[in-house]
Amino acid sequence: MKKLYSLFVMALLVCSVIPFVMANDASDSITPDITTEDFAPLVWMCDSRAVVDDTVEAGTTPGSALIEREQNYAFEGESIAWDVLVMDKNGINKVEDVYATVGYDNQGADNPIEVNCVPNTMSSIPASCNARIGEEAITTFNSAVMKGYTCTLTVEPDMYGDAWITVEATDLDGLVGTMDENEYWFLNPVVALTIDGDLAFDNVRPGTSSYSDTLLVGNDADSGSGVRLEMFIAGTDFYDSDSSGAMCPTSNVLSLSNFAYFATNGYYSTTAMGDAEGYMSIPSGERITQANEIIGGIQYPGSHTTGNVLTPGSEMALTFRLNLPEPCNGDFDTGSIYFWGEAI
Repeated sequence: MKKLYSLFVMALLVCSVIPFVMANDASDSITPDITTEDFAPLVWMCDSRAVVDDTVEAGTTPGSALIEREQNYAFEGESIAWDVLVMDKNGINKVEDVYATVGYDNQGADNPIEVNCVPNTMSSIPASCNARIGEEAITTFNSAVMKGYTCTLTVEPDMYGDAWITVEATDLDGLVGTMDENEYWFLNPVVALTIDGDLAFDNVRPGTSSYSDTLLVGNDADSGSGVRLEMFIAGTDFYDSDSSGAMCPTSNVLSLSNFAYFATNGYYSTTAMGDAEGYMSIPSGERITQANEIIGGIQYPGSHTTGNVLTPGSEMALTFRLNLPEPCNGDFDTGSIYFWGEAI
């Protein structure tokens, strides 16, 4: 009996230990260290870039493309416009600003902001954007991280000289992305003409033709600006400033129609367009809209004759002819012949 009791006690002890061992469960935890990349915005120029005319010159259409502009200069009121795609993998709402900058010393980021860009309706990625992150081509438009913008920079009166122009985007962390295609422009170059020589007809016999010394008319625009000038000519009638009883041939005026000119510029001249001597008449007027091209005659707006264009520092030669009427009396010293150079 005593032995049976001992076995019973041991069984109770075993039973009391087993639940304790099964409840002895262990646990622990670890916190991941996750850092999200601060993604700098990316800016790609896409399939729309335009250089747009101002409204100053008569005959131009406001907002028309400056297709005749072959050099990198721009004047007050003219515009340069781009469509760009901006991407920020942290979210497009994190992009704080998109703008065009103008810098006179260095290209790239952190130049002065001149104009803010405005969102456009871009909803797909044009192939011309060549949107890439490293070797990865970005072809699918994701409005959560992308947006299209249109940027239009209009040249202001106080902008002057060689300038780097591009489009930049900045986010709320101050990170900046820059369009790869920096453009280099000469803004508001000084445009000027030179006239080398005097236009004088001395002691001309009535009823005869007289020829002047040859004058040189040159493009004196800023060196390095590349400004190409289309050349024009016009003039007025001439009068005698003294009370001399002038008459030529029937009144006290020497008509501009008695004057003509011959011009050469490299290969080109007025030979094919002028009279038997190659001389051309001078149109009457005091404004460029009333003038003729010096070599080429009248042209439609936006077009020009190749030989009628001067680059900075170049000149064309002009010789004038006066067919003095008979009878004629007086010294006709009041009146003008005008030269204009229009930047193209």
